[in-house]
Amino acid sequence: MSPIKVILGDWTTCMQDAMVIRHEVFVQEQNVPTELELDAEDQHCIHALAYDENGVAIGTGRLLPNAHIGRLAVRAPYRGRGVGSQLLTALVDEARRQHYLEVVLAAQLHALAFYTAHGFVAEGGTYLDAGIEHVTMRHLLTV
Repeated sequence: MSPIKVILGDWTTCMQDAMVIRHEVFVQEQNVPTELELDAEDQHCIHALAYDENGVAIGTGRLLPNAHIGRLAVRAPYRGRGVGSQLLTALVDEARRQHYLEVVLAAQLHALAFYTAHGFVAEGGTYLDAGIEHVTMRHLLTV
């Protein structure tokens, strides 16, 4: 696969591409209600977008001001190619630049191994969010 470009930006800059990907992955594929997928937090987040060699948006994620990473999504044809890893790395690196001591996320159970491979540790039990089983995961950051 050709190189992927990951950019960081605010909601105004990233909204159009991020919304398309999130709608495709969360609403269409995972049946998350639109009203749960979109929230007021987006305006306060740092967003990451991944683009393929043709400038097509293929993945997204966000870093909230409270050091939570969320809405990590990669379009189906691009999964398993390292796009999610590049997005997650960009968001964790940004958290370090913001001087956060840790980052936390709610991982869907099927993605547990992915996040574990990136240094996240599961804590607590599973819970339902938008009808999907999740577990809280935490990653302590070193400077």
